[in-house]
Amino acid sequence: MKIVDLVCSAGRTGFYFDDQRAIKGGATADGHAYIGAPVTPGFTAVRQAGESISVMLVLEDGQIAYGDCAAVQYSGAGGRDPLFLAKDFIPVIMENIKPALVGREADSFKGLSEMVEAIQVDGKRLHTAIRYGVTQAILDAVAKSTNRLMCEVVADEYGCTIENEPIKLFTQSGDDRYKNSDKMIIKGAQVLPHALINNVKTKLGEKGELLEEYVAWLRDRTLQLRNDDDYMPVFHIDVYGTIGAAFGNDNYKAMADYIARLEEAAKPFHLRIEGPMDVEDREKQMLALKAITKELDDRGINVEIVADEWCNTLEDIKYFADNKAGHMVQIKTPDLGGINNTVEAVLYCKKLGIGAYQGGTCNETDRSAQVCVHCAMATRPDQILAKPGMGVDEGYMIVYNEMQRIIAFRNARAKK
Repeated sequence: MKIVDLVCSAGRTGFYFDDQRAIKGGATADGHAYIGAPVTPGFTAVRQAGESISVMLVLEDGQIAYGDCAAVQYSGAGGRDPLFLAKDFIPVIMENIKPALVGREADSFKGLSEMVEAIQVDGKRLHTAIRYGVTQAILDAVAKSTNRLMCEVVADEYGCTIENEPIKLFTQSGDDRYKNSDKMIIKGAQVLPHALINNVKTKLGEKGELLEEYVAWLRDRTLQLRNDDDYMPVFHIDVYGTIGAAFGNDNYKAMADYIARLEEAAKPFHLRIEGPMDVEDREKQMLALKAITKELDDRGINVEIVADEWCNTLEDIKYFADNKAGHMVQIKTPDLGGINNTVEAVLYCKKLGIGAYQGGTCNETDRSAQVCVHCAMATRPDQILAKPGMGVDEGYMIVYNEMQRIIAFRNARAKK
């Protein structure tokens, strides 16, 4: 079935674009805004509204397949593509993507996605957000044209087997790390709370004392609120490099000593620490994560390190995984560009025995979250992010419900 048209619409995301460098540099929260001047090129404020572009592919039978272009909250940081504004990039899609897709058969998700990935303008690949949204629409178009679910298209093309069991959900709290943790526990999230520990003075503590107090509170709160003694969520905390900032980016012994304290505070729950340091360079970041991972393993500290910053593309993920730079890698879906790269990244990590966290950002949309669920149901990462937004309930609902629809439909069809 042919693609006969491509239509774009500007949209909003479930969160905001935040200038990470400005925040790390001392920009202070003022209500839901920040006081301070932006630092990263393209930003007009430290926090500004998140933007998306819906890409709609019209099929010759009138069906409409769609996906949403979106970029991460901290655009322009950690080696990522620049700020993604709809007015700047809709013309790019119409001029460079539409002519390449209209008239093509919607018969191969992998083939069409790789074609889009290869398009260059002025010698550069298209923005990751464009490739992300367009390939979502391609996956939906192939599914609609062949009467399959999107997860079935992925499984068929990549040799996966779909299991009709849900994947563990990771919920993120934003700055409201106390009240939002209650929501996570009540809803039974298997991995929580992210916690947004992105400032040494106000969130980690100069000696790490504030985060240690929070982990102990989270432990006690989970034990208090859980309805079932079998409920044992993983505590996964993103520290945005603040442990390295407080204890020294290359002081692996001091960092490990502190992480051991956090492990004790979390017991009986298992702990993961994402982004313990940020050394502002891809290779140095890989080496630092490799070193802290080895330090923890050698000392028998049972805390998993999760790679995030400077591990953005499919090539980065392979590089970090090959070097055991972390026990788990976040596959931050918008950063990889085409959603086909997310599929390949999950499968690569699983092949190497590295934890695969199919993540993303609070700054996505309901549609990108739904499509990501289909990729995950085919590839089976260790956990997936409940997204978009920081309110917990909405992102959890979108991702959880899409998983349940897939499972229910496939089970019902199998009985016929």
